[in-house]
Amino acid sequence: MANMISTQNVKFEYNTHSGSTNMALDDINISIEKGEFVAILGHNGSGKSTLAKHFNALLLPSGGTVYVKGMDTKDEKLMWNIRQTAGMVFQNPDNQIVATIVEEDVAFGPENLGVEPSEIRKRVDEALKTVEMTEYTTHGPHLLSGGQKQRVAIAGIIAMKPACIIFDEPTALLDPSGRKEVMDTIVRLNKEEGITIVLITHYMDEAIKADRICVMKSGKVIMEGKPKDIFKEVEAVKNAGLDVPQVTELSYRLSKEGIKLPPDILTVEEMVVELCRLK
Repeated sequence: MANMISTQNVKFEYNTHSGSTNMALDDINISIEKGEFVAILGHNGSGKSTLAKHFNALLLPSGGTVYVKGMDTKDEKLMWNIRQTAGMVFQNPDNQIVATIVEEDVAFGPENLGVEPSEIRKRVDEALKTVEMTEYTTHGPHLLSGGQKQRVAIAGIIAMKPACIIFDEPTALLDPSGRKEVMDTIVRLNKEEGITIVLITHYMDEAIKADRICVMKSGKVIMEGKPKDIFKEVEAVKNAGLDVPQVTELSYRLSKEGIKLPPDILTVEEMVVELCRLK
């Protein structure tokens, strides 16, 4: 499969208030394939959000190169093509909603791209249907719940027809119900629409839905693999300042007490199956 995003020896430095420099990204080499769902994990300050902002040229590397569908993010002439290819959804949906009516907000991106009005209408309808918000077309965004607002923000990105969407902790400010709404939408975009997904999150139960996980610490990628392969390394994940899914933690502790269970259990359903086998 073709790469949607790839980085080659990417470094990113920024100046601190004291005048010194801080290395936020240190020699990052990763590839994300077309249609893949990749979760990037790391504790605060690990560099995960900084890396995400490199994926659609919000930040440019101090060293190395970031390619988005073969386009070098440092090439200013390609900036709009890159951002149309790789859309971005942030933590706070209020920061992305710009209109007083839902459908007008979703139409904002395509209008700025110069899309024909008839095509905009079609894109808005399709985008709202995709995120299951059609019944709220003429509502004011301020009347919506946090999860609904985030789905409207996602619809606004979808309407621009990106091949990839980068989600920077999109559920961080939401309650459990809102988190589920947004994660169901993200999974559907990937599995049914074929959109490449990059998810920055600190919720392990969200990360297990990904095809692949990258774990970051101190600006470096220290672990990479499928969710089962990452989370069975409980001590390594904890040393990176992260937790493992609750069910994986339970399996780990039971195994230490002599109740031998597979180390790669991720869901309650898997745990029930394995416990039944012990009888």
